[in-house]
Amino acid sequence: MSSLLALRRLRHLSTTAAAAPSTTATNPSTITTSRAKSKLKHVYDPDKALEIYSSVSPDYTSPLSSRYTQEYTVRRLAKSHRFSDIENFLESHKNDPKITQEPFLSSLIRSYGIAGMFDHALKTYNQMEDLGTPRSNVSFNALLSAGNSSKNFSRVPELFDEMSHRYGFLPNKFSYGNLIKSYCEMGLPESAMERLKEMEKKGIEITAVTNTTIMHSFYKKGKKEEAERVWSEMVKSGCPIDVGAYNVRIMNFHGEGPESVKKFIEEISNAGLKPDTISYNYLMTSYCKNGMMDEAFKVYEDLEGNGCKPNAATFRTLIFYLCKKQRFETGYKVFKESVAVHKIPDFNTLKHLVEGLVNRSKMKEAKGMIRTVKKKFPPNVVKAWEKLQKDLGLEIADANEVDLQET
Repeated sequence: MSSLLALRRLRHLSTTAAAAPSTTATNPSTITTSRAKSKLKHVYDPDKALEIYSSVSPDYTSPLSSRYTQEYTVRRLAKSHRFSDIENFLESHKNDPKITQEPFLSSLIRSYGIAGMFDHALKTYNQMEDLGTPRSNVSFNALLSAGNSSKNFSRVPELFDEMSHRYGFLPNKFSYGNLIKSYCEMGLPESAMERLKEMEKKGIEITAVTNTTIMHSFYKKGKKEEAERVWSEMVKSGCPIDVGAYNVRIMNFHGEGPESVKKFIEEISNAGLKPDTISYNYLMTSYCKNGMMDEAFKVYEDLEGNGCKPNAATFRTLIFYLCKKQRFETGYKVFKESVAVHKIPDFNTLKHLVEGLVNRSKMKEAKGMIRTVKKKFPPNVVKAWEKLQKDLGLEIADANEVDLQET
């Protein structure tokens, strides 16, 4: 199904969803939102993503599940710079009878933010009266989130004050969370602290995530004392501290060496929490930066035993440093493992690995890599792989060669 046909089908579904009977049981081509979400996680081609989304049963499940499948689809289109398709895709939803439900409309606002199309997000928010959709903090918070997602950070404080006054909203902890994030992204943690005092006066709950965001911003500005002061206040106030807060501290101390990171990981465990993949990634990175590759690899191998799974950053970091140490065969092994779990690193990281394999005359492995990544990356990145393939003089893989995921 072409992207055009998929979009046409979406428009048809959006105008007939209210009247259509349940199709899940009678039409085997339709799938649930849960199934679509699972498939979209491993699909990178935007046309296939549209096809999967358009195959979802029109039966309404929940705003949350629909929102995630929609966002996955938008991300795939955005990576390929298919912004006109994103507009057609999201605008078609405004014909759906569910547009009068605020969570449904809010998902469109968030999706436009994810695509970096903030003007469209704001336009959708301003259309709520015409669409017959009620307003509350739900859509207000979606708009603020869209501002942050699209990196229009300076707009968030403006909209926070403007919209809350215009429509008489009482911003909640999520509203303030978005506001504080915008200040921190602009490098203004001091302004964020002022808003934190405002929250305290109004009796609005200050979450660990909000405190952690400010602490991280102070660290980024090199204001370690202020960051540690935020940490101390969190502990003193009894604010529930999660692993994310500890990881921010690890991030800013892991340059001091592996032993420092190990102490933090021990502190996390002593606090009754469970170190996560990010915690161990910092330990692995610290080993890598100190040239201790065997120890770094051991952290990677022990992830599953520690109840964690490697993420994209795990593979990206390990492969980068393995290549730096000329350990291309091991890097290739890790790459194959990243393919198996659909966590393939970016082009710039893998470029070093392919070049290293070619220099080691590992032509079959290099060809296999390129065959695989060309199927996994969006079209605009595939062009870069095709150029690299040509520059390295790699021929098209032979018919008896198989993709890595099939080995």
